[in-house]
Amino acid sequence: MDSFRIGTFNLFNLILPDVPYYGRQVCSPDSYERKLGWTAAQLDKMQAEIVGFQEIFHAQALQTLVRRSHVLRDAQYLVAAETGDLPRVGLATTFPIRRHEVISDFPNALKLEDESLLGITSFSRPILKAEVEVRPGLRIVVFVAHLKSKRPALLNGETRDNPVHLARGQARSLIRRAAEATALREVVMTELRDRETPVVLLGDVNDSGLAVTSRILSGEPPHRRFPMDVKQRIWDTLLYHVKDIQARQSFHDFYYSHIHNGHHEALDHIMVSQELVRENPHRVGQVRYVATFNDHLLDETLSEDRQPRWTSDHGQVTATIELAKKDRGHKSE
Repeated sequence: MDSFRIGTFNLFNLILPDVPYYGRQVCSPDSYERKLGWTAAQLDKMQAEIVGFQEIFHAQALQTLVRRSHVLRDAQYLVAAETGDLPRVGLATTFPIRRHEVISDFPNALKLEDESLLGITSFSRPILKAEVEVRPGLRIVVFVAHLKSKRPALLNGETRDNPVHLARGQARSLIRRAAEATALREVVMTELRDRETPVVLLGDVNDSGLAVTSRILSGEPPHRRFPMDVKQRIWDTLLYHVKDIQARQSFHDFYYSHIHNGHHEALDHIMVSQELVRENPHRVGQVRYVATFNDHLLDETLSEDRQPRWTSDHGQVTATIELAKKDRGHKSE
């Protein structure tokens, strides 16, 4: 195989029909069927061999969904720590999954260091880590994440219409999202530092690419005046946003995956390690093309229409990875 496509898809509550969620809500059988049909059609538009999902309630629903997709009909699928009443992340791929792991707790070092400050020691939605063989002898490590949303975390007695309560709730959500980003960065570092296996981090991180939480995930590039050996050590630990890679090759940048109160935001991201970056002479592949599937999104501040609940309130993102014709010295573990 000379190339493959990887994508991220927030499903907006993929749940079996007539099962209560978030207290009182249920998905009717009709809405469930519509959701399966619409989502399968989106998957076929994406044409991705690897898709990371967010907001799955039931593995059975994901199984039914992938079987309805022509592209993913024969795919393997995973759901991280399914509970049935909470949204979880998942993965579907037509490539062999060689290993996988669900990560619920923060690394011990982070818990011991920051527990007194934050009191946050686990991910609100567990991380899924999978090792996928995209070509014989070539594996990539894929992390699927869904970090804490921007929705204010209000305490009992607090209301949105109180500006101080709202500010406090937003701060609590930001602190949790920052803590999760920091913990995930530490987890991903174990796969990045001094290793040659390509790493891809994808999902709904609930922040823009330039937000502090996103920069925690990706790392900071070295200053141009740093010595080359220092730069190389830093490059080895960076993740690169595919949207930035595309922006350097295109005259236009219309990347957004969510609309809220008139704000067009990029919350859904794909980040890759240096093994998949063109500028790296030892790369095993490179990001060739990035596509967003957001035509279905509505700006409800301008339109009288409302987003149908069987669609998604997020756009989907895919990145086409072109593999090198030869191994370039890569060693797969």
